[in-house]
Amino acid sequence: RSGRRGTSNTGGTGNSMDAPSAAGLGGADPQLQRFIEVETQKQRFQQLVHQMTELCWEKCMDKPGPKLDSRAETCFLNCVERFIDTSQFILNRLEQTQKSKSAFSESLSD
Repeated sequence: RSGRRGTSNTGGTGNSMDAPSAAGLGGADPQLQRFIEVETQKQRFQQLVHQMTELCWEKCMDKPGPKLDSRAETCFLNCVERFIDTSQFILNRLEQTQKSKSAFSESLSD
Protein backbone atom coordinates (compact mmCIF):
# COMPACT_ATOMS: atom_id res chain seq x y z
CA ARG A 1 0.00 0.00 0.00
CA SER A 2 1.32 3.38 -0.93
CA GLY A 3 2.15 6.20 1.46
CA ARG A 4 -0.24 8.61 -0.31
CA ARG A 5 -3.22 7.72 1.85
CA GLY A 6 -3.65 11.07 3.63
CA THR A 7 -2.79 13.33 0.72
CA SER A 8 -6.05 13.44 -1.22
CA ASN A 9 -8.78 13.72 1.40
CA THR A 10 -9.62 17.29 0.45
CA GLY A 11 -13.21 16.45 -0.42
CA GLY A 12 -12.97 17.81 -3.94
CA THR A 13 -15.24 20.81 -3.48
CA GLY A 14 -14.83 23.98 -1.53
CA ASN A 15 -11.07 23.95 -1.91
CA SER A 16 -9.65 27.45 -2.26
CA MET A 17 -7.46 26.14 -5.08
CA ASP A 18 -10.51 25.43 -7.31
CA ALA A 19 -10.94 27.47 -10.47
CA PRO A 20 -12.73 30.79 -9.91
CA SER A 21 -16.49 30.54 -10.17
CA ALA A 22 -18.25 32.22 -13.04
CA ALA A 23 -20.27 34.28 -10.57
CA GLY A 24 -17.06 35.85 -9.29
CA LEU A 25 -16.21 37.22 -12.72
CA GLY A 26 -18.89 39.91 -12.68
CA GLY A 27 -19.38 41.27 -16.20
CA ALA A 28 -17.03 38.87 -17.95
CA ASP A 29 -17.88 37.34 -21.31
CA PRO A 30 -20.73 34.77 -20.96
CA GLN A 31 -18.81 32.27 -23.09
CA LEU A 32 -15.82 32.59 -20.75
CA GLN A 33 -18.10 32.13 -17.75
CA ARG A 34 -19.61 28.99 -19.28
CA PHE A 35 -16.16 27.62 -20.13
CA ILE A 36 -15.01 28.12 -16.52
CA GLU A 37 -18.17 26.44 -15.20
CA VAL A 38 -17.62 23.42 -17.45
CA GLU A 39 -13.92 23.15 -16.55
CA THR A 40 -14.72 23.45 -12.85
CA GLN A 41 -17.27 20.63 -13.16
CA LYS A 42 -14.68 18.49 -14.98
CA GLN A 43 -12.15 19.15 -12.23
CA ARG A 44 -14.64 18.18 -9.51
CA PHE A 45 -15.57 15.00 -11.40
CA GLN A 46 -11.90 14.04 -11.76
CA GLN A 47 -11.36 14.64 -8.03
CA LEU A 48 -14.32 12.39 -7.20
CA VAL A 49 -13.04 9.64 -9.48
CA HIS A 50 -9.59 9.93 -7.89
CA GLN A 51 -11.07 9.72 -4.37
CA MET A 52 -13.23 6.75 -5.30
CA THR A 53 -10.34 4.93 -6.96
CA GLU A 54 -8.03 5.45 -3.99
CA LEU A 55 -10.67 4.49 -1.44
CA CYS A 56 -11.78 1.34 -3.27
CA TRP A 57 -8.20 0.30 -4.09
CA GLU A 58 -7.19 0.53 -0.43
CA LYS A 59 -10.31 -1.34 0.65
CA CYS A 60 -10.43 -4.11 -1.97
CA MET A 61 -6.94 -4.81 -3.30
CA ASP A 62 -4.97 -7.08 -1.00
CA LYS A 63 -2.24 -8.14 -3.39
CA PRO A 64 -2.08 -6.92 -7.00
CA GLY A 65 -1.81 -9.67 -9.55
CA PRO A 66 -2.31 -10.23 -13.27
CA LYS A 67 -6.08 -10.74 -12.81
CA LEU A 68 -8.78 -9.65 -10.38
CA ASP A 69 -10.18 -12.52 -8.39
CA SER A 70 -13.94 -12.68 -7.95
CA ARG A 71 -13.77 -11.42 -4.36
CA ALA A 72 -11.83 -8.29 -5.35
CA GLU A 73 -14.10 -7.69 -8.35
CA THR A 74 -17.21 -7.92 -6.18
CA CYS A 75 -15.61 -5.66 -3.58
CA PHE A 76 -14.75 -3.01 -6.22
CA LEU A 77 -18.27 -3.13 -7.64
CA ASN A 78 -19.86 -2.73 -4.20
CA CYS A 79 -17.40 -0.02 -3.21
CA VAL A 80 -18.09 2.07 -6.33
CA GLU A 81 -21.85 1.65 -5.98
CA ARG A 82 -21.79 2.69 -2.30
CA PHE A 83 -19.52 5.67 -3.11
CA ILE A 84 -21.99 6.82 -5.79
CA ASP A 85 -24.98 6.24 -3.49
CA THR A 86 -23.33 8.20 -0.69
CA SER A 87 -22.34 11.07 -2.99
CA GLN A 88 -25.90 11.26 -4.35
CA PHE A 89 -27.36 11.18 -0.84
CA ILE A 90 -25.10 14.04 0.27
CA LEU A 91 -25.98 16.12 -2.80
CA ASN A 92 -29.70 15.55 -2.24
CA ARG A 93 -29.38 16.46 1.44
CA LEU A 94 -27.49 19.66 0.64
CA GLU A 95 -30.13 20.57 -1.95
CA GLN A 96 -32.92 20.01 0.59
CA THR A 97 -31.06 22.09 3.17
CA GLN A 98 -30.63 24.95 0.68
CA LYS A 99 -34.33 24.82 -0.25
CA SER A 100 -35.44 24.87 3.38
CA LYS A 101 -33.10 27.79 4.15
CA SER A 102 -34.49 29.69 1.16
CA ALA A 103 -38.09 29.00 2.22
CA PHE A 104 -37.28 30.05 5.78
CA SER A 105 -35.62 33.32 4.73
CA GLU A 106 -38.54 34.08 2.36
CA SER A 107 -41.04 33.57 5.17
CA LEU A 108 -39.05 35.97 7.37
CA SER A 109 -39.10 38.68 4.70
CA ASP A 110 -42.92 38.48 4.30
